Amino acid sequence: MAQPDFTTASNPPGSFRWIQLVMGIVCMAMIANLQYGWTLFVDPIDAKYHWGRAAIQLAFTLFVVVETWLVPVEAWFVDKYGPRAVIMFGGAMISLAWVLNSYADSLVMLYAGAVVGGIGAGSVYGTCVGNALKWFPDRRGLAAGATAAGFGAGAAITVVPIAHMIAESGYQHAFFTFGIGQGVIVFMLAFFMRPPGQAVPVTKKQLNLPQTKTDFTPPQVLRSPIFWVMYLVFVMVAAGGLMTAAQIAPIAHDYNIANSPVTLAGFQMAALTFAISLDRIFDGFGRPLFGWLSDQIGREHTMFIAFGTAALMLLTLSAYGHNPLVFVLATAVYFGVFGEIYSLFPATSGDTFGAKYAATNNGMLYTAKGTAALLVPLASLIAASYGWQAVFVIAVALNATAALLALFVIKPMRRAFILGSEPAVPEAAAHSAKTA
Repeated sequence: MAQPDFTTASNPPGSFRWIQLVMGIVCMAMIANLQYGWTLFVDPIDAKYHWGRAAIQLAFTLFVVVETWLVPVEAWFVDKYGPRAVIMFGGAMISLAWVLNSYADSLVMLYAGAVVGGIGAGSVYGTCVGNALKWFPDRRGLAAGATAAGFGAGAAITVVPIAHMIAESGYQHAFFTFGIGQGVIVFMLAFFMRPPGQAVPVTKKQLNLPQTKTDFTPPQVLRSPIFWVMYLVFVMVAAGGLMTAAQIAPIAHDYNIANSPVTLAGFQMAALTFAISLDRIFDGFGRPLFGWLSDQIGREHTMFIAFGTAALMLLTLSAYGHNPLVFVLATAVYFGVFGEIYSLFPATSGDTFGAKYAATNNGMLYTAKGTAALLVPLASLIAASYGWQAVFVIAVALNATAALLALFVIKPMRRAFILGSEPAVPEAAAHSAKTA
């Protein structure tokens, strides 16, 4: 399927690419509830069928694993055929997933819905982030962050309606209604999604950041040590965030603060609802903010700031999380800095490995989220034996270590990798000059 050139004078990158970015953000917002709204359904499902939290949370793990590990395959289709068909397919699958959940009367059916939802969410996520990296090589941090913000904050506007629908009509009705609505919007927007028909030039400003001139193929990327170090750090940070996102409702209930009223800035809500709403808002703002910051001060310095702050907030939750106000504020700040992995790692991948195969290469790195998801059920087992404080302490150690690795390992390795890929270019130019 040939892709039309949308970087012509009639549709210059300066205007049309921002429209593409906005549509990608909306698509991402429509799949956000599959991950961040899930916590609202765990206890209602358990109350109806008594399957146990650990068994129900396995569905969350399956969703994240499928969503992430299939992204490289879906991204290959995007790099080859463009985003439209992949996003349309994703929209259909996310609707089917929540419809299945609404009828699930067995764990097998619930798990099947999770697998279908993972395929759909991965198709949309990998496509929208990859498309943003291609349209914005000069603002990769901002573009990836804004796109990821849709996924981070998309659930913020629907948390309260979903919670109310679950309370008034049951969780099955909420699954069915929101599933259909979210899928239809994604499917419709897919008709207008396009890749750049030619490479968008990098502006001079971006040269302040280490950025390769070489487009590395996926096999070359997999053979590079820097990829696997980045992958390890991604797993370490994502593990704590996924655990907190999936378990925030059970944690609040176990702390006996889920329904405690919290008043903040003139608003009053139950602590759990307030926390989830603020988490999504802070997460949404944090992704483009840290993406933009990384465009200014560098990817690794921004990682150090974010990962260090995340460790501090998790330590606060461990010590003072039983206080409803502290619970709300600490989780909000934590998610505000946690979500930056979904803007910084794509931007860092594009800078390090080039734009041509950006969707596939970033998709391979994104599978680290699936690897981290395997630790989510483990958190339930640790909490059952040692309490949530033990889980938080482990997450603190992982984030603190990741902060140090970003600054003292990733930074020098990545610069050496980029510089090592460049010498052939000036040598060839010098040889041409001598023979001319």
